[in-house]
Amino acid sequence: MKIMAIDYGDSRTGVAISDITGSIVGETLVIKAYNQEAVISALLPVINSSGVERIIVGYPKNMNGSLGPRAEKSSSLASALHEACGLDIILWDERLTTVDAHKILSDAGKRGKKRKNTVDAVAASLILEGYLASLG
Repeated sequence: MKIMAIDYGDSRTGVAISDITGSIVGETLVIKAYNQEAVISALLPVINSSGVERIIVGYPKNMNGSLGPRAEKSSSLASALHEACGLDIILWDERLTTVDAHKILSDAGKRGKKRKNTVDAVAASLILEGYLASLG
């Protein structure tokens, strides 16, 4: 089963899709859009063409476990995306994935604009890897 993970941001949304076996990250992309409707419009063709059967949306809880505006925004996207595509959507605790993504890219020598354009895809990959690892 192919699984998609989404790191929903203010100006870019990272997307990672597993391989057909649902065991590793197979591909990534970044959607440059500023609002929920535009993100969903960009996601639907990807969902349909890639054969995704489950979607994981990063759910950025605060460090103390409480929910803030970012978590509410992700929850709203998850609801609207479920309505648009009918697939199961799982909210996944993604605390610190963007921080980890910046560190990974920095350690790989990616700086400035190169890092800015890929950090969301790396964060989505980390969300997907965390979810896949939880499946055993």
